[in-house]
Amino acid sequence: MELVFATHNVNKVIEVQGLMPKGIKLLSLKDIGCTEDIPETAQTLEGNALLKAQFVLDNYGYSCFADDTGLEVAALSGAPGVFSARYAGPEKSNEKNMQRLLVNLKDKTDRSAQFRTVIAFVSRKCTKTFEGICKGEITKEKSGTEGFGYDPIFMPKGFDQTFAQMPLSLKNKIGHRGKAVQLFLDFTEKLL
Repeated sequence: MELVFATHNVNKVIEVQGLMPKGIKLLSLKDIGCTEDIPETAQTLEGNALLKAQFVLDNYGYSCFADDTGLEVAALSGAPGVFSARYAGPEKSNEKNMQRLLVNLKDKTDRSAQFRTVIAFVSRKCTKTFEGICKGEITKEKSGTEGFGYDPIFMPKGFDQTFAQMPLSLKNKIGHRGKAVQLFLDFTEKLL
């Protein structure tokens, strides 16, 4: 069985494919011939995930799922949140995003944060969203080389490693995206 994941992000495809049961192959936007950069103009993670999934259904005819993830930092009133990928500007630089966040937290004692992922599934028959949250804190410096995005500066609660120091199997088990994907998979089992 093939599932369309509305993303151009190769790292996300690899991460989510690792969560899929045997027999399910993910197709990315590139795989279905979609080269457009789907605008994320909503003010919420839910809204952006729904926009991307609906775009694929409307323009390519595929039932699909999309995600949007935000890093929500308590001391910054939930920022960068829905703007996490563009926190340091429209070029979407992971390095610049991390540097800006570390600068903005320089004098803050509360470094608590959470990653939140919302997955939206859209088909001709239904629309449904699923949420996964991973609580933790922002470290003072980068550690690790695995993962992507803010992984080198996010340490999940109860662990002494950042996401970037963990094997993907552990990150998928405890992480925000893994939790949201599991809820989505539980739902899709009922459809099959």
